[in-house]
Amino acid sequence: MSSESSDESDGPVKTICPYCGVGCGIQITKDDEGEVSFRPWGDAPVNEGSICIKGGAATQSVNHEDRLTEPLIRDDDGELQEVSWDEAYDYVVSEMERIREEHSAQGMGFYGCSKAMNEDNYLIQKLARRYGTNSIDTCTRMCHSSTVYALKNSLGEGAMTNSMEDLEESADVFWIQGANPGEQHPIANSQYFRQAVLEGATVIQVDPHANKTTRSFEITETDRHMHLQLEPGTDIPLLNIVIKTILENDWVDEEFIAERTEGFEHLKETLEDFDKEQAAEECGVPLEDIELAAEKYAMANNGCIFTGMGMSQHTCGVDNVQNEINLALITGNLGKPGTGVNPLRGQNNVQGASDVGAMPNVLPGYRDVSDPEVRADVEEVWDFEIPETPGLTNVEVSHEIGDTIHGLYIMGENPVMSEPDTNQVEKRFEELDFMVVQDIYETETAEYADVILPATTWAERDGTVVNTDRRTQRMRGVGKVHPNTKHDQEILCDIGNRLFGDGSFDFDGPEEVFEELRQVAPIFHGMTYDRLGEEGVHWPCYEPGDEGDDYLYADGFTTESGLGQIEGVKHQPPKETPDEDYPLILTTGRIIEHYNTGTMSRRSATLNRVEPENFVDIHPNDAETYGVEDGDYVTLKSRRGEIEVQARVTEDIKEGTVWTTPHFPESGGNRLTNDVLDERAKIPEFKAAAAEIEVTVDADANADAPADD
Repeated sequence: MSSESSDESDGPVKTICPYCGVGCGIQITKDDEGEVSFRPWGDAPVNEGSICIKGGAATQSVNHEDRLTEPLIRDDDGELQEVSWDEAYDYVVSEMERIREEHSAQGMGFYGCSKAMNEDNYLIQKLARRYGTNSIDTCTRMCHSSTVYALKNSLGEGAMTNSMEDLEESADVFWIQGANPGEQHPIANSQYFRQAVLEGATVIQVDPHANKTTRSFEITETDRHMHLQLEPGTDIPLLNIVIKTILENDWVDEEFIAERTEGFEHLKETLEDFDKEQAAEECGVPLEDIELAAEKYAMANNGCIFTGMGMSQHTCGVDNVQNEINLALITGNLGKPGTGVNPLRGQNNVQGASDVGAMPNVLPGYRDVSDPEVRADVEEVWDFEIPETPGLTNVEVSHEIGDTIHGLYIMGENPVMSEPDTNQVEKRFEELDFMVVQDIYETETAEYADVILPATTWAERDGTVVNTDRRTQRMRGVGKVHPNTKHDQEILCDIGNRLFGDGSFDFDGPEEVFEELRQVAPIFHGMTYDRLGEEGVHWPCYEPGDEGDDYLYADGFTTESGLGQIEGVKHQPPKETPDEDYPLILTTGRIIEHYNTGTMSRRSATLNRVEPENFVDIHPNDAETYGVEDGDYVTLKSRRGEIEVQARVTEDIKEGTVWTTPHFPESGGNRLTNDVLDERAKIPEFKAAAAEIEVTVDADANADAPADD
């Protein structure tokens, strides 16, 4: 397989930003010293040259001194030693063969990567299935698996129903619940959402935490922004108030409901005895504000819903998103421009990783792995038998370490930081018989690896990614920075060929991988690299020449019945609620300067200068109760662990709630989060746990401490 970028040149190379799911176009160059630099791409299709602070600093991590440059094997003393690629490959293959012989193929778990390209994720899910297991998953399990589950079951496709451009042009009301695009998708927020408000649209934001999104819509001389600052974990009762208000006032779209949905009677029965006043008190939001928001959405010509991890990362995440779907269906806000239910995907290719089958229950294109006809169709292309039983999700794999799981193959993910209850994750990973990590840095997860394979970065290779609104785009690289690293695609093909030797991993570059993907995933079938060009194409694109769809479901839903599924849901409190020992609610989220586990963003001098350490937001009344001053260092505790962070006293957070981030390994919020799962989507409950605070260090005591170099 070719190991070099196909688009090396002396001038700037057009590619896609490696951070969030907006899919902004940027340009990059590499000088004679191998230094990769950022350049703006003025007419990029998604962002038209605008870029956020992370995107502008994205190349800073490519040449970082922490880059892995040689294969490594851990010796008997626990030290990592440089080895040749052949030695590393031999060790990986022999251990994978041993585990399969001793424990069956179900003894291995595979992690794809939401920041790797479609071709990489396609290959690792194919590798897992050729090995004999469907236990392949990605970081989508941690952020939007509940969204994908609800959307797919109720509408047919597990993705945004509409495109950002379509929504900016056509939507009258933007309902943004549990999402913070001002920080997590800043160019979408400024280029599309805020612009729509400037042109007359209304924004209703539902979030326990005031943030940059809140402030971005505080536009002079308009009253077209509402912020419903609810208590964490009360999204279902708030939406039930909205829906019942719409039912009471007969603001439903009766024709749409009759012709295109089923389950409306169940929704009405669920809400028959629902007490709006009591629910509003539980939410901590005035009832009249929620009713006004309901009227604004119901009266819109085109109302769109944006959903985020504040909705999905709960044990009731599927039901949270289902209630958003209910709201859209009963008002006829689906299947036309400016409407829909639209998850804002966090990572640059978390959508694509799912699309190409890096999930335990589906093959490429979201085709059910347990369906014998689907398997037969794919087996005809792959020429090997696919396991029929869905595999374990990545969290379930982690839970099974030491029991049914004995080995892991991890490509580009950092589960030691991304999974909840970090202290327990670390203990489990110590019990593994064997783990190979394929990455660009020695991550917190790689500290437990037996073999580390040095990969190239996003800036060095070619491939495709899918952004948050289903736009499939090409990434292009400037060639390797370190000569003995290998592209993810090349590593996976080398491993596959050594394991199986049957030609199933003989690919000459990423375009050839994409061509096979087209054969087994109908949503991509009409695309080619040439067709993608610089603009990209939205899936589904079933036939060559298709333009792709800016919005879905114009002619019907793709559920089994062809109808949108309405299902009434009832409130489920978080699995852990405040008590005498832990009287606060802890919730978590991302900030604009950093990203997920911080693997890339913490290796940017610019981003670290702006936000060098973790912190906790605490309401002034709680600060007074605990004797905390702004800038104090405090110990934030849960039943699972504790972290030391700086306190920021602010009314951005509700009284009784504290808010922190997962980005920093020494003080990551996931040392505190609760390792309980949504029963259907298997997503952890990151957004609500019981917590306590105590003051640990006087801020003044650190005033004269030397700065970090």
